[in-house]
Amino acid sequence: MYPEGNNDINTMRKTTQYLMPATLPDVKDGEEYNIYPVTKLASGKIFNGYDSLAKWIIAQTTVVIDGFSGVIWDVTKDALQAALETAGLNVNFIDTADYYKSSAEIEKLVEPFLGTPTSVWGTKCTLQLADFFDFTSVPSPDKNADINIIIGTGAALAGWDAPIVYIDMPKNEIQFRMRAGSVGNLGTDAHIEPAQMYKRLYFVDWVLCNAHKKAILNKIAVIADGQWATDINWILGADLLAGLDQISRSVIRVRPWFEPGAWGGQWIKKHVPGLNKDAVNYAWSFELIVPENGLIFKSDDNVLEVSFDMVMFANNQQVLGAHATTFGDEFPIRFDFLDTFDGGNLSIQCHPHLKYIQDNFGETITQDETYYILDCKPDAQVYLGFQENIEPESFKTALISSQQENKALIITDYVQSHTAKKHDLFLIPSGTIHSAGADNLVLEISATPYIFTFKMYDWLRLDLDGKPRPINIDHAFKNLVFDRKGQTVQDELISKPSVIEEGADWKLIHIPTHREHFYDVHRIDFEDKVAIDTNNLCHVMMLVEGESVLLETADGTRHVFAYAETFVVPAAAGSYTLTNVGQHTARVIKAFLK
Repeated sequence: MYPEGNNDINTMRKTTQYLMPATLPDVKDGEEYNIYPVTKLASGKIFNGYDSLAKWIIAQTTVVIDGFSGVIWDVTKDALQAALETAGLNVNFIDTADYYKSSAEIEKLVEPFLGTPTSVWGTKCTLQLADFFDFTSVPSPDKNADINIIIGTGAALAGWDAPIVYIDMPKNEIQFRMRAGSVGNLGTDAHIEPAQMYKRLYFVDWVLCNAHKKAILNKIAVIADGQWATDINWILGADLLAGLDQISRSVIRVRPWFEPGAWGGQWIKKHVPGLNKDAVNYAWSFELIVPENGLIFKSDDNVLEVSFDMVMFANNQQVLGAHATTFGDEFPIRFDFLDTFDGGNLSIQCHPHLKYIQDNFGETITQDETYYILDCKPDAQVYLGFQENIEPESFKTALISSQQENKALIITDYVQSHTAKKHDLFLIPSGTIHSAGADNLVLEISATPYIFTFKMYDWLRLDLDGKPRPINIDHAFKNLVFDRKGQTVQDELISKPSVIEEGADWKLIHIPTHREHFYDVHRIDFEDKVAIDTNNLCHVMMLVEGESVLLETADGTRHVFAYAETFVVPAAAGSYTLTNVGQHTARVIKAFLK
């Protein structure tokens, strides 16, 4: 729970990142990387403030206010109560927090999904949000009250027949609040360290809240954005669904977010405007890690962010086309930046095989990756594959000794190092040993899972809080493919581009992925304009060289994207045109499902 009486948004969150403003002026697309990309709706669709929401509630008299984990319910309740009492109304509030099962009962329910206390990972929860509550004694609305409100996560499960208001929360802001101690895990008063709290969020709380949100999505009368706590923006549910349908047939750009890390660099800080330059570094940009990205809609100057999965719940057929049956609500492709410019090396690591991630962690797809080199300094390196003479037991012994004795390894005795060049693509199917060296800006093109990294060697460094980072040698050795060594690495793990189509001033270049990857990569190099059919496939794209490109989809949508901005053209767009509006050759990466 948030400390009573403290409504200072600056103390509710622990991060160097700025809180997104509740209002944003119009900006000209494509002039520079935009950290707050918006989809514009018609005027009068998004409303600001608890006073305006209170007026809507007054017209209903009885409402259900549900929401995602991370909402600070005491602050929300106080703001609404003040607005309604100012109107001279008697309000009856029922808090869902009073109907949680005991903290001990809930801890027992979730324990099987959290692994050991020292483990980084758990297993995706198979419970339902209703399992956390006992609503058998929840009262009916009070006929003597002017306004009746049941409020809190899970409110829609309490059985009231009333319009639903749903307060959504961006995943990054949940974590910032969690680190500040403003919010905890669902149904528990336990105060645990942030890494364990995040594990519970990822494997339990978010799974349950996502399933609940999907189940009630078409019943929601109002959807609100709770990231400002003391302020709120909201939209009618029908208008949001229309906006989701709009982007599912044209173009989608999610809101990226940025995090420092032990190995983080300075490229993002230098090239991305609008970020806090006081951050020590930026290791990651969540360009399209959709379990944690949001979609921003804008009407007049008011903005509202909802989770990306809402468009998948409502419109996955339009988004994924031919692959919707296979992946359902799960968007399968991930784009993110790994920034090591003037930073350090990533850990020496690998990722789990498909069966391993399914059996041990409850995921449906695994973390097959590639590294596309967007930028690098001369002599920057990528570590990939084993040396020809690798001996697994000797390597394992050396790793364990290094960890136990805090002793540096000459990692190239075991792992190959390759000089990186701009536009190289390094292939990292699951089980492949790898790392990005310092002085790279890597565009990681990957399958969506993103936390299952088995670190074997981390250069003896500490994290930004001065603590050792977890090493997972046992997990790694259950997944490492030792045949990916010697010349095989050059032959199979470093992509060899080829031109597959060309015209007078354009080329379509195939940058093939590994046979185990379920996605492929093209690059379109062009001077003026190219027309492309989706062929009922979803295209994930980025301008990787040049200044800006104009995207025009078949329904007339036009949007200009700047260098390094990620955008998605859904399968239902049908066809689109890219026009180079910069001064130099445009090179656009396109990832798609095979």
